[in-house]
Amino acid sequence: MDWHLSLVAMFTTILALMAIGMPVAVAFLTINLLGTLYFMGGLNGIDQLIANSTTSITNFSLVPVPLFLVMGELLFHTGLAMRVFDALDKCFGGIKGRLSYMTVVGGTVFATLSGSSMANTAMLGSTLMPDMVKRGYKPHMIMGPIVATGGLAMIIPPSSLAVLLGSIGRIDVGALLIAGMIPGLLLALMFILVIRTQITLDPASAPGHPDVKASVPEMIKAVTFDVLPMGLVIFAVVGLILLGWATPSESAAFGVLAVAFLAALYRKLTIEAITKSLKGALIVSTLMLTIIIGSTTFSQILAFSGASSGLIMWSSSFDLNAYTMLAILFLTLVFLGMFMDQLSIMMLTLPVFMPLVSLYGFDQVWFGVVMLLALELSLATPPFGLLLFVMVGVSPKGTTIGNVAWAALPYILCTLALIVILAIFPELAIWLPQIMR
Repeated sequence: MDWHLSLVAMFTTILALMAIGMPVAVAFLTINLLGTLYFMGGLNGIDQLIANSTTSITNFSLVPVPLFLVMGELLFHTGLAMRVFDALDKCFGGIKGRLSYMTVVGGTVFATLSGSSMANTAMLGSTLMPDMVKRGYKPHMIMGPIVATGGLAMIIPPSSLAVLLGSIGRIDVGALLIAGMIPGLLLALMFILVIRTQITLDPASAPGHPDVKASVPEMIKAVTFDVLPMGLVIFAVVGLILLGWATPSESAAFGVLAVAFLAALYRKLTIEAITKSLKGALIVSTLMLTIIIGSTTFSQILAFSGASSGLIMWSSSFDLNAYTMLAILFLTLVFLGMFMDQLSIMMLTLPVFMPLVSLYGFDQVWFGVVMLLALELSLATPPFGLLLFVMVGVSPKGTTIGNVAWAALPYILCTLALIVILAIFPELAIWLPQIMR
């Protein structure tokens, strides 16, 4: 079969299966089975498919995924995350727009601890939104920062999605995790500037909090006992990798131990919290590993059918410059993000994108950060951005997807601006990984 027909047939079939409601992982496994029977010699090909599937999920580089999930679940169920927010609440005092600023700062801290965008958004929405509504914040000052900050967990280490992207795209996982640190913090700073600008333009959009005042000793006590100890977790996950003392897998294990130690120190490490954390991590880990099986075997079938090599030759025939190709890849990710979840996008695109990345000479780690930013952007892209649905779920009745998307628009523009900055100054993403080498 001609490579054009092979490519169209496989992608069309996958999209059709997902359109009729078939789960993403099952849709990929179905097309992989059909592709194996057609392109790889029937039953012998199925034996090879099973062997490849086993190899794809028995990779040691995937160990951080369930460990990061356990770490985030423990932070949530033991109440350690809420201690951080309570402490920050005292430190921000009565400044105008306090809760909006706290959303970004506290959400960024939690992003460095949890690695889960969904958990980040859900926690911020459920804990901060009721108080913000009660105090008279305008909707865009509530929903915009929560949706935007929720996506930071995808970029700032530890990021489960970064581990999956590195594993599927064969990118150095440790370098990719660290590469997101500076862009993620820069993006958080841009979010703070957006809030400040909105308050300046419309002072009534976010009230002051004269009733919320804490003395300097109270603030010092809150930071010392509730915020600074979390530095142990950040050091265990990020610091050990930066110092070269641990691999991503080892640092993830140390991160779980650090959270468990702090929870025990605060007498919050209960059997119930441990059970809920392990159960939540198990469910998500199983889903992710199933998706990895589908993605890696799909990539192999694309290569075996000649679709990958044919697409590369076809793309190179246009003589496009590198940045034009980058823009095409980015727009493809954003477009798919309007209809699909991030794992599905990665499964569809990485088998095609990574050969093009090599062809055009992009740094793989740098491209990984740009792709994570594009995926983060797609989380807030209507009509099916996942964070939009999470935000609607924790918002007052009557809130629509359109309301949330409009509130998130200035922060989406920040992400676009950061991608342009990274294209001009790629060192922002690759400087830290280069220090590690």
